[in-house]
Amino acid sequence: MLFPRRCPVCDNAVRPAGKLICDSCREKLHYVSQVHCMKCGKPLLEEEEEYCIDCKKKKHSYVQGKSLYEYRSIADSIYRFKYGKRREYAEFFGEELAKHFAPVIKRWKVEAIIPVPVHTSRKRERGYNQAELLADELGKHLGIPVEKNLIVRCKKTIPQKELKGAERQNNLKKAFKIVGNDVKLSTIIIVDDIYTTGSTVDEMAEVLKGTGIDKVYVLTLAIGSGI
Repeated sequence: MLFPRRCPVCDNAVRPAGKLICDSCREKLHYVSQVHCMKCGKPLLEEEEEYCIDCKKKKHSYVQGKSLYEYRSIADSIYRFKYGKRREYAEFFGEELAKHFAPVIKRWKVEAIIPVPVHTSRKRERGYNQAELLADELGKHLGIPVEKNLIVRCKKTIPQKELKGAERQNNLKKAFKIVGNDVKLSTIIIVDDIYTTGSTVDEMAEVLKGTGIDKVYVLTLAIGSGI
């Protein structure tokens, strides 16, 4: 009663109590439609298109990516989840990811979930890594192990949202390092909160594939629009 669960959309106490989101707030969430890029998962404007402009121009290091929500409908919620100590949102988001993507993840034959790591200094500032919270909830629902100690972010990078184009790629050079020993994984999925250009997951995928991992997939909570 003193600390009621907050709705991930309106941030008020959830109504009715006992649920993870207000009944009236569900309709405010916009899911990525069936018309989306076959590579990164961005929503597309034209049904006849298979890939967004970004994916037509850039070769990615992962096999395929999927996202749950269109970013604009969930942006405020993700900001609170990431910077506003709203760790409790992870339970709802993880359940949603599992419910929508369980068949796809099963088809991918994923052996482990790997959250995008944050630098230790940023984790100390926030008190947690939102990608780890999402990965833990997803792994719990699907019975897939979460590997949080395989790869670390060894370079404190500038936030990607502050950079453009080639700056994003240069910012991430040598940003990740494998620290786990004797990696025996063939297919993994990288989990993060937001997909923008894919530079972060591409850099991670390259490092992970260097350990012998064959297939890397990507799953994020939200994604911007493609063309």
